[in-house]
Amino acid sequence: MAKISAKDVAKLRKMTGAGMMDCKKALTETEGNFDEAIDLLRKKGQKIASKRADRDATEGVVLSKISTDGKKAVIITLNCETDFVAKNEDFIAFGKKIVDAAAENTPANLNDLKKVTIDGKTIEDEVINQTGVIGEKLDVSYYELVEGETVSSYIHHGNRLATVVSFNKELDAEKAKDVAMQVAAMNPVAVSKDSVPQEVIDKELEIGKAQAIEEGKPEDLAGKIAFGRLNKFFKESTLLAQAFVKDNKKTVEQYIKESDKDLTVNDFKRYSL
Repeated sequence: MAKISAKDVAKLRKMTGAGMMDCKKALTETEGNFDEAIDLLRKKGQKIASKRADRDATEGVVLSKISTDGKKAVIITLNCETDFVAKNEDFIAFGKKIVDAAAENTPANLNDLKKVTIDGKTIEDEVINQTGVIGEKLDVSYYELVEGETVSSYIHHGNRLATVVSFNKELDAEKAKDVAMQVAAMNPVAVSKDSVPQEVIDKELEIGKAQAIEEGKPEDLAGKIAFGRLNKFFKESTLLAQAFVKDNKKTVEQYIKESDKDLTVNDFKRYSL
């Protein structure tokens, strides 16, 4: 049996908002597997504060930027070891150099980004150099690129969360920014229900059925209840179906189609520390 430490329990509690004893029990039953423990808590009807934990990261900055032609947007993460360094002006300036280079060169992936040059050196080499200057291990751990007729980017205060969004047609910059902020605030899992991965749908149905049975519903009815909860999941967790944060009487899709009935979101990326 896996040994469950107080630190592990505290981490799960921070991720989910569930009680300490419930977290300990869930980790014990799942042999310390955090993803399985979160699912177990949900199946047992626990109210989870965060349904989808963001990717693991330590400290650092998350930055995004639009390319000069306005057709591409990039997002990068520069990690460090401590919050103290993450707030250091030189460290932040280095992160901005990297996102500037990413927006200018729009490499295809993270490995290609690290080969881009800034100040006469590759980003990979400059990260090593800055590690010696700053005194902490640094790493460019994340990079994504979106493309479209209109793109937008948003960096939340504190440089710990950023988003990029692309659209299929031209859209007013202010409205595009509203959607990028929506992604930051509401953390959708996909653009629409049609783009939700099948494994996510299967898991939501499994959890919804388990919750219904936990509530005392018969198994044949529990399946129907699970599908009803899946539709609620689509409404709450897919971008176009979400209530628009600035006016919850309309959806995000309705908001952007006020500009053009054929407008839609191509893609989005969101990353937070």
